[in-house]
Amino acid sequence: MAEIISDWLFNLIVIAISFVALNWASNTVITYALKVSAISKLGKTSVGFTLISLSTTLPELTVALIAATSGGAPLSIGNVLGSNIFNISVIIGLATVLLALKCFISRKKVSNGTTNIIPSLAKSDLSSIEFGLFISSVVPLMLIYVSTRAAWVAGLILLIIFVGYMYKLSKVRMPEEEEVTIEEKSKLKRYILFTVAGALGVVLSANFLVDSAIAIATSVGISQQVIGATIIAFGTSLPELTIGLKSVLKGHSNLAVGNIIGASFLNTTLILGITFFVPALVGAPLALNMNVFQNLVIFSIITNLFFWYFLSREQMTWREGIIFLFIYALFIVTTVGAM
Repeated sequence: MAEIISDWLFNLIVIAISFVALNWASNTVITYALKVSAISKLGKTSVGFTLISLSTTLPELTVALIAATSGGAPLSIGNVLGSNIFNISVIIGLATVLLALKCFISRKKVSNGTTNIIPSLAKSDLSSIEFGLFISSVVPLMLIYVSTRAAWVAGLILLIIFVGYMYKLSKVRMPEEEEVTIEEKSKLKRYILFTVAGALGVVLSANFLVDSAIAIATSVGISQQVIGATIIAFGTSLPELTIGLKSVLKGHSNLAVGNIIGASFLNTTLILGITFFVPALVGAPLALNMNVFQNLVIFSIITNLFFWYFLSREQMTWREGIIFLFIYALFIVTTVGAM
């Protein structure tokens, strides 16, 4: 018994340290990736939806790669769906509530006159990423019908969608707001180096996190999909949470919404594509029962539908935020109750 407790404590400490390392390393990637994008003159929409989202989903990507090659596909799938639910319901929910609270305390309104975060979104920017939101809404429903034999085909299709849409967005360019100085251009190699170093930190910390999470799940009899949908999903969503809250509170809700939609799109195409396709490449056929993910799929669809509805109404205030937080609370209760 004492040995089991010591193992739990050790793994919990490793997970806690890994969460901190994931957050720090991912933020490092984001910071220097933005510098690289500014110097290379990428459009703002592409930066928000691709570079930032790809950086903040590095934890999910490394979890998927490790899990796909070690038989931990349920952990990766649970992590993806759980992260998408968390990103939309918790980040948007908290951001709108905190913004309203901030305005109430300061007795001031935000620049658009209300605490509604939607009017600050540029419709041209939003229209360019609507396909990403559509895919992240539809794919979870399709997962229920994915058979083990056809999993690699589904994975390949998802990867093709990811590559094709990323290529399309890479062609989008916006007028420059500031001219990049020669001094900044000379630092490009340094920024790329720091970005790579941060990515390596994400890979290492995610590796430790996955190993410890699987060890705990195995020792107490908790299924991998539950661990992936809750604890791991929260840890890997820390970068989106940090960026989302700060962006909305500072009046840059377009960055937060773009990042969240982009992260959901990457999760449901690149991450799930790797999870389904890589096992076939390494000669380890995927043995998976998608029925165990029904609760995750249902809540993923619910959060996306509400997100669609609020965006179409151009209304997302603290009231909508409370609805999102209630949905997540209900998700946690039903997920833990199904253990």
